[in-house]
Amino acid sequence: MRRTPTFAAAFGALALLMAACGGSDDSGPVTAPPEESAPVDDIEESETPAASAEDCPPVDGTDTVTQQFDAEPPFCLDPDTTYSAVLTTSSGDVTIEFDQDAAPLAVNSFVFLARNNYFDDTICHRVVADFVVQCGDPTGTGTGGPGYLFDDELPAPGSYEVGSVAMAHIPQPDTNGSQFFIISGPSGVALPPEYSLFGQVPDESLPVVDAMNALAPTDGSQVPTEEIRILDVEIIES
Repeated sequence: MRRTPTFAAAFGALALLMAACGGSDDSGPVTAPPEESAPVDDIEESETPAASAEDCPPVDGTDTVTQQFDAEPPFCLDPDTTYSAVLTTSSGDVTIEFDQDAAPLAVNSFVFLARNNYFDDTICHRVVADFVVQCGDPTGTGTGGPGYLFDDELPAPGSYEVGSVAMAHIPQPDTNGSQFFIISGPSGVALPPEYSLFGQVPDESLPVVDAMNALAPTDGSQVPTEEIRILDVEIIES
C-alpha cells in the first residue's frame, strides 16, 4: 500500500554538528580518529507536552507516514512481550533485537516511530569506518528529529560491541530523538557509555552491517560512498 506522508509543524534544529567526545566542530573535514567524532543528533532541546495512550499506533502500523509529533509518545509496549525489528535496507535486511529491560524509553520510541512509518524511505546519512553507521533522520542532514526528546538510559562501561544499537544525541544529557547508530567496528566499541544502548544486531545480520561499513568515505565527509536507504521497518512481537 502506498503511504501518504503527513507532517506537523517543523521542529527546530541546530545546524552545527558538535563532536560529543572531543568537543570539536564535526561539520567540516574530519582529520581526527573516528573515536573522537561521536554520534550526534542535532535536535534542539525543547519542552514537549505529554501524550496519552490513545496516541499509540496500531500493532500492525498506520497507513500514513508521520515524521513530526507534538509530544513524547506514551508508553505503548507490553512488558511481557519481546520486541525486535527488521530493517529492509538497500544494503540488505538488518534485524535488531531490542532490550526493553535496559532501555524501555528508547525501545518504546523506536517502536512508536516505526509503527508510524517514520523511518520508511530515509537514508543512513553518516558512516565512519569501523565506528558507526548512523540513521534515523528523515531530513538526511543529521539535524532532524521527531519533535520530542526523551531521557538517557545509559549502559555500564564496556557494554558496547559490534552490532550494538544506541541513540545518537547532541552533547547534552537527555536529548535523544530519533537518530540511532549501529556500531560497526572497534572504534565504536570503545565509545564511553554516554549513549542509550537499546538493541543488538544478531550475528546473522552483521554481514549487512559490514557491507554498510564498507561504504565509509575516505575523504572525511562521513557521507557513504553509496546511498544506504531504509525502505521499511517491521516490528515483530514474540
